[in-house]
Amino acid sequence: PTLMGFLENVVITPASKASPALPVQWVNRPHSDFRGFSGTLAQGSLKVGDLVRVTASGQTANITEIITPNATLSKKGNKVDAGEAITICLDKEIDASRGDVFSLAKQPLAMTDQFEAALVWMAANLGFTGRSYDIVLSTQNATASITGIKYQIDINTLAHQAAKELSLNAIAVCNLSISKPLVFEPYKQSKHLGSFILIDRISNATVAAGLIIHSLRRADNIHQQALTITKKEREILNGHAGKVIWFTGLSGSGKSTLANALEVELHKQGKRTYILDGDNIRQGLNKDLGFTDSDRVENIRRIAEVAKLMMDAGLIVMTAFISPFQRERDMAKQLIGEENFIEVFVDTPIEVCEKRDPKGLYQKARQGKLPNFSGISSPYEAPDKPDVTVDTSKQISNTKAIQTILDLL
Repeated sequence: PTLMGFLENVVITPASKASPALPVQWVNRPHSDFRGFSGTLAQGSLKVGDLVRVTASGQTANITEIITPNATLSKKGNKVDAGEAITICLDKEIDASRGDVFSLAKQPLAMTDQFEAALVWMAANLGFTGRSYDIVLSTQNATASITGIKYQIDINTLAHQAAKELSLNAIAVCNLSISKPLVFEPYKQSKHLGSFILIDRISNATVAAGLIIHSLRRADNIHQQALTITKKEREILNGHAGKVIWFTGLSGSGKSTLANALEVELHKQGKRTYILDGDNIRQGLNKDLGFTDSDRVENIRRIAEVAKLMMDAGLIVMTAFISPFQRERDMAKQLIGEENFIEVFVDTPIEVCEKRDPKGLYQKARQGKLPNFSGISSPYEAPDKPDVTVDTSKQISNTKAIQTILDLL
């Protein structure tokens, strides 16, 4: 036959050796006497009487019934195969919800929060390392970020090329980090548990499709260490809660000036504080980063992690960075915790910032000597709902703004 003729008529035989996997789409409980877990059996087969396991929690139970659209199977040994939509009932109550994955207790599935994958970039907006996206893998949802672009693939020659960002239609092999462990299998073993999509957290558009190559071994070697002294004890010792006050605005808007004035006031009150300032940090921790969009994303990711650690130490941390992208500010807020995060938008007009130009940066940017300058040749995305908005061009003193922040604290 011709190739197309063969493909149109070929009979697909599911791989029988695949470990059974039932991602839960819905917990079905129409009344108190019935509880079933519904979903499409992704791979393998299940039988009445099988001992199944919730992958994340490790809880086990035996299947007493399997309900299909056409019949209720209750005889031991009755079987269903991959691709069937089913509801399973168990012999005891266990805690499982949408996003959990059932497997056979004797054939447990693996979980990981870091893996290598081939990504196909599907968005006009560039993809950067460090930027957060929503990931959907089967029925599981989490937050993911690209931690490294290993190489991009030239589709004409299949050559491996270095890349710092992903553009529309790019195909690249990348490392990804996930906010929580997800059930997975490499794509070669399971198309269902080995494929995923990434979603832009602002526009909700699908930006990439991915195929998992393998889990990263370091994910299995790192464990959270339990420590006796916690943030709560450190806050008691300090006499106040740890917080992060995130100043954002254009260069020359007055971020560092406001942060400094606030620290002086807090210091008078006996509070333990520290300022993370953009220029100071770039002389040390982030001296390897430039000012491209991808470097700005990584710059803010590192700062958010440092600010979180310092807040965990019980300090009131002030960060004075342009932080031009809404996505990265949202990432910082989520990482640090909304209850611990105060966003201060220094909304000084660019005309005023340019007149001040304390470092001569705007002049260089206008002359084309300073590429990727926020507000001129690189975008600045103003916050949607900042906790405090300050326009330093409209007030002689910053006292009112400082007092507003102190009231929030």
